[in-house]
Amino acid sequence: MSIFKIIAKDKKSKARTGILSLPSGKVKTPVFMPVGTQATVKTLTPAELRTIGVELWVSNAYHLYLRPGTEIIKKAGGVSKFAGWGGPVLTDSGGFQIVSLSGLVSIDDEGVKFQSHIDGSYHLFTPEKVMEIQEELNSDIRMVLDHCPGYPVSREDAEMAVERTLSWAERSKRVKKGIVFGIVQSGIFPDTGVYCAERLKEMDFEGYAIGGMCLGEPVERRMEVIREVTSVLPEDKPRYLMGCGYPEDIVKAVLEGIDMFDCVLPTRNGRTGVAFVSGGRVLIKNSENKDRLTPLDPECDCYVCRNFSRAYLRHLFMAEEPLAGKLLSYHNIYFYTSLMKTIQEKISTGVFSEWAYDFLNRYNYRQKV
Repeated sequence: MSIFKIIAKDKKSKARTGILSLPSGKVKTPVFMPVGTQATVKTLTPAELRTIGVELWVSNAYHLYLRPGTEIIKKAGGVSKFAGWGGPVLTDSGGFQIVSLSGLVSIDDEGVKFQSHIDGSYHLFTPEKVMEIQEELNSDIRMVLDHCPGYPVSREDAEMAVERTLSWAERSKRVKKGIVFGIVQSGIFPDTGVYCAERLKEMDFEGYAIGGMCLGEPVERRMEVIREVTSVLPEDKPRYLMGCGYPEDIVKAVLEGIDMFDCVLPTRNGRTGVAFVSGGRVLIKNSENKDRLTPLDPECDCYVCRNFSRAYLRHLFMAEEPLAGKLLSYHNIYFYTSLMKTIQEKISTGVFSEWAYDFLNRYNYRQKV
């Protein structure tokens, strides 16, 4: 039985809106998933996430395995209950840590040997071990272990990473339980991505992710890979672009048929004083905001924009108050959640392409507002 039902399609692009039916609840797509690496979306409570409208967030099998360990999480009934959330959670496999923790990693065909960044101990993650960990975490969506080659990458290294990813996917498939997504790797080579997608499609996973993107590669190359890969992935299964976080990149990917997104940007930027707003970004620490008693974003109706001025938010940052990062993180997650609701509505009403091109013409994250 498919976990994904398409509700509406855009007539001028590959965009679609649908429903993911998961063990812990239903999720509307396209969806942005905040990142809760350590079983927490930094600075925000589950109640606040629900108020914002978040339906699904992402945690990380590697980090939870190291701390607090899967035994206590399993006793609690899984990561969602452990975190006091109760709704759907997706767990990443640890494949991205091949890039992010590259100095602490060695890889061969058997799996990935990590040296813990916490205490220096060594741990071997095999495809089978990663499936076992995620079963104990009881997450709604589980990712296979993949070899993410990073960027820049040669064609030779990308092809090696693809073959290893496919081998690991086959091993994962043999032992998997629950809802599991395969991960397409390609480097920046579209034909390699198509080959990987075709092979994964034969394994018949419940959904498919595109990994190894949004790591500094040229946007044009990224979009070429996405365009080619989505053309061969099954239409009736969800498609997840891992690590995609800038609003304009999300809109471009939705045009190409992507359904799911995640990134640390909203909360990481919020904690450092950067807010995503209509048209661009606000650098709240800048002196120009010292006397501005206007909202962070006049077009936003979130709790932060309805109650606090730029001057007050800047004051919190300059005084190094913990509330500062919390309020900007709240606004940023609200901004992303509202963006996805707008996308869903525009697809459903048949005007997404027109809206998307208008959005891309006027929105520029690099533009200071």
